[in-house]
Amino acid sequence: MISVETARKIIQQHTVALPMQCIALKSALGFVLAENLSSPINTPPFNQSAMDGYAFSFADWKGGKELSISGIVAAGDSGENILPAGSACRIFTGAPLPPGADTVVMQEKVKLTDQGILILDDALHQGINVRPQGSETKKGDEAMAAGTCLTPGAIGYLANLGITEVAVYSAPKVSVVITGKELTQPGNPLTGGKVYDSNSHSLSALLQQNNISAVKIFWVDDDKEATKKIIQQALSQSDLLLLTGGISVGDYDYVNEALTECGVEELFHKIKQKPGKPLYFGKKGSLPVFALPGNPAAVLTCFYKYVLPCIKLMQGEKQNVLTFKLPLIKAYNKKKGLTHFLKGRVEGKGVMPLFGQESYKLNSFSVANCIVELEEEKEIFEEGELVKVQLI
Repeated sequence: MISVETARKIIQQHTVALPMQCIALKSALGFVLAENLSSPINTPPFNQSAMDGYAFSFADWKGGKELSISGIVAAGDSGENILPAGSACRIFTGAPLPPGADTVVMQEKVKLTDQGILILDDALHQGINVRPQGSETKKGDEAMAAGTCLTPGAIGYLANLGITEVAVYSAPKVSVVITGKELTQPGNPLTGGKVYDSNSHSLSALLQQNNISAVKIFWVDDDKEATKKIIQQALSQSDLLLLTGGISVGDYDYVNEALTECGVEELFHKIKQKPGKPLYFGKKGSLPVFALPGNPAAVLTCFYKYVLPCIKLMQGEKQNVLTFKLPLIKAYNKKKGLTHFLKGRVEGKGVMPLFGQESYKLNSFSVANCIVELEEEKEIFEEGELVKVQLI
C-alpha cells in the first residue's frame, strides 16, 4: 500500500490537460481558459462619470466661483461637445465626460443659482468622481490568464470587454462502469439479496456538478468476460473511466484482472486510508482509469479526494481542490497507520465530525459539507486541534 500523499503525486504526474476548443462565451460557465486573453478595448472606454452631478474643469474652478451650466450629458450620449471654459455640464452616472472636463461634483454638493451653480464641497479635488479611461483594463493588457475558471463573474468581465468566444480546455467524456449482480435500480421492487444502486446516481450528480455532461453509465454483473467487454467499450469512447466495485480480493472481484487484459497500466492499487483502501489508479495511453470501491460512502470520498483533482487537471485548472485547516469541535480518536477521511460539517469557526462514518453509510454524507482529513500516524485528535478540511 502507498500513502495518500504518494497517491496524489502519482495522479498529478500522470494526468494531462485535454485539448482546447473555442466555444461561445455564453456557454463557457465552469470551463477553464486555455490561453491568455488580452483586452481588445480600454475599460472604461472613456473618462466616465461615477456620479449624478456636474462635470467641470478643476483648473477653471476657483473656490467659491460660480459656474454656468452649458448642457447635459446622459449615459449613452457621445459627450463630444467641448465644455466651454468657466462652465459645468449636468452629467449622470456612466456618462462620458465632455472634452475639457476632468472632475465631477455630486449633485448634493451644489447650490443652484440664477446663473448656474455654486460648489459646496470642501473635500473637492481634481479627478474626483471620475472613472478614468482604461482604469479597469487597458487595451492590449492581459485581461485574464490561462487556467482561470470561468465563473459568472469572469464571464461578465469578459462580456464587458466585448469578447464573445473563448478558448477553453475540453470537458472530459466520462464512462462509469457499475459492477455487481446484487444491484437494482430505484423504482424496482427489492427481491432477495438485492440492494438499490446509488453509486451511478451519486457519480452522475458529481460529474454534472463539475460541468461534465458527456457521461455514459454501464452496469455489469460480476462476470470477468462481461466486465472486460464493457471496459473495452468504455475505453474506446472516453477521456476518463470510472469503475465501482469488484476491485478488492474477493472471489467475484474481476475488475483488476479485466483492466490488465484490456491494456490498462496499473499505477497504484491500495492506499493507506479509510475508507477507500482498495482504490486503483491506472492509465491506457493518457486516459486515466479509477477503480473505486463499491461501498457508497467510499465512492464519494475517493471521488472528492482523487478523481476530482484529476478532472480539474484534465480541464487545465491551475487552482486545484482547495483545502484549509479548521479546529475540531469534538475530539476524535483513530488507530494509526491509515489516513482517515471523515464526513464532517463546518459550523461557525470549527468543523464537526459527523455520525455514521462507516463506508456503507450515505446518510451522514447527505448532510456533510466537508471531508476532514486525519493524518496517518496520529491516533488522538483533541478538541480545538487544527485539521485539514476540504469543502464539498
